[in-house]
Amino acid sequence: MRKEIPAPIIAVLSENMPTLETHASLDNLFTYAEAPGEPPEGSKPVKVQSWLRRVNKESEFPLVVLGRIIECYIELPGAENTASSWFGSPSVDIKKEFKSKLEAILSRCNLTYITGGIISDGSSAPSRSLAELIKGRDIPSIDAEFNRALLNVNSEPREAVSAACNILESIFKIYIADEKLEMPQKQDLQNVWKVVRADLGFDPAALEDDDLKKILSGVLSVVDGIGAFRTHASSAHGQGRKIYNLKPRHARLAIHSAHTIALFVLETWD
Repeated sequence: MRKEIPAPIIAVLSENMPTLETHASLDNLFTYAEAPGEPPEGSKPVKVQSWLRRVNKESEFPLVVLGRIIECYIELPGAENTASSWFGSPSVDIKKEFKSKLEAILSRCNLTYITGGIISDGSSAPSRSLAELIKGRDIPSIDAEFNRALLNVNSEPREAVSAACNILESIFKIYIADEKLEMPQKQDLQNVWKVVRADLGFDPAALEDDDLKKILSGVLSVVDGIGAFRTHASSAHGQGRKIYNLKPRHARLAIHSAHTIALFVLETWD
């Protein structure tokens, strides 16, 4: 069922996005999100409001576009983005503040943000969280999560890759927490993977079998590649960055690779 972006969410985005974005970055972000038409004329608040209203009128799935737009604000990187007042008062993390506003208004509108730029209205929410599946080593259900990502590979390859990578990243973070290891300062896929692979003893040099060495060396490279692939294929920000022309076959390769590594880590964990 087609659902439009609620008016209160449009109001919050129109009020806050202009503080964080230039006209050029707004154009880049909305284009990445596949919002229809050319950038509207007018001030930044007018541009955001007009474009979102056009999304509601013309897009087949307005909530899909919304998810892509707010992904970069909900899934904040480790570094903080701060701004100080004119009078030297303590700095305020404006992106974190905006994230809190977004989460509050989504909840008020009975919507949920799911990692990977997905907005759920609750009609297809899973009965168990991904964290519960990982902690319970529920491999069949985790398989189903990867299969869910594959369902969208033809229509939404970027989102499918991002969803699969987020599953892999979640496994690594939960492993670190459960094993009481030190979480890296930068918690991206490559850095949490370094902690996990060191603790699990994934060192090709320690293996005697040359064939296994080659396979394990390949696995180590694949995780780094998947993380970089997601960044370059899915990123909505970055001045001058061209959007990667991601094909469904590329997305399938990344998703299947992430799936294989996830199961290998879960089986080795026990």
